[in-house]
Amino acid sequence: MSKTILKFDDIERTQPECPHFAECGGCAYQDVPYEEQLEAKREYMAGLLKQNGLPLDVYEGIKPSPEIFEYRNKMEFSFGDYRKGGELTLGLHKRGRFMDILSTEKCRIVDEDFDAIVAAAQEYFRNAGLTHYNRRTHEGYLRFLVVRKGKNTGEILINLVTSSRPDADLCGFTELMKSLKLSGKLMGVLHTVSDNPSDAVMPQSTETLFGRDYIYDKILDLTFKISPFSFFQTNSHGAEVLYDTIKEYAGDIKDKSILDLYCGTGTIGMTLAGEAGEVTGIEIVEEAVQAAKENAQINDISNCRFFAGDAGGVLNEIEVRPDIVVVDPPRPGIGAKTAEKVIGLAAEKIVYVSCNPVSLMNDLKLLKNNYSINKMVNIDMFPHTSHTECVCLLERV
Repeated sequence: MSKTILKFDDIERTQPECPHFAECGGCAYQDVPYEEQLEAKREYMAGLLKQNGLPLDVYEGIKPSPEIFEYRNKMEFSFGDYRKGGELTLGLHKRGRFMDILSTEKCRIVDEDFDAIVAAAQEYFRNAGLTHYNRRTHEGYLRFLVVRKGKNTGEILINLVTSSRPDADLCGFTELMKSLKLSGKLMGVLHTVSDNPSDAVMPQSTETLFGRDYIYDKILDLTFKISPFSFFQTNSHGAEVLYDTIKEYAGDIKDKSILDLYCGTGTIGMTLAGEAGEVTGIEIVEEAVQAAKENAQINDISNCRFFAGDAGGVLNEIEVRPDIVVVDPPRPGIGAKTAEKVIGLAAEKIVYVSCNPVSLMNDLKLLKNNYSINKMVNIDMFPHTSHTECVCLLERV
């Protein structure tokens, strides 16, 4: 799927706050004033609607992120080298370079605790003499350092991801992480083994080196348990804007039945459960469904039920007559098969949450004979990048 490129004609560039910006691939537009970034995303969305023959008058523009720096609650840093054969680096990919890793000890989209952890880990492993994993030869040990921090709790989880060879002693690394002076509280240090050749964390095993293997964070007065591989919106305060918008678009949900497709760990469904009659969540990732059930118990929510499996398959097996369907699919969207299932449910409303405007356009065209687009808005969850979240309300014709 093609990457979104925003256009900035005749914009006077500003001095970026991040010292790594010139080379780093993490942010594309930090040298563009934030208001101009929002306007470019608004114009991009309006252009997509026009290109796809969809109504422009329903589009309500874009809501800004509450924070434009230090907004991320999770970051996946890669081990590598800046130049072939150079010293070990830990950070983000160099812009446009798959193999080159830039040491990012002063990243501005995460807070200072992330920077301190990265700097200490990089120095430790340089001195330890351990090799980084080579993405071409698939040899080497150190792969990723994944850091999570609850924005509203301050709880921190560190997950070191390596290959299975060699079997290194990580006691020194663990003690170093425990000794760091952080503003948040370190709750756990993990070691995950992954020999999968793809450039993604696909765990074979995870060991807890210190503490526990999860943290808690709060969103809209609800508490969520976040495990190392749980999906959780990476901009916590932006997620509060997103979930408030979903509630606003859903309208009067008192005693209504809500179907939450692609429910993940149940965050959207649980934010609606306080007013709704019942919420049914469906998610293909079994671990996420278990987390959703646990999060419902933590928050003493009794009117949510969650099912693991493909949306179409689960809908064939359970009886559900939703008044409102909420869909929050992955980047490819829902596609024709699931769209047909959703249409067959004949719900009054669909609240479509999208992380990919292009696939949203495709899905809206699949739904438009049965549902009219009532309103649509973007929420900027990822300042300084081309990404944007979109919420769309559809009502049955």
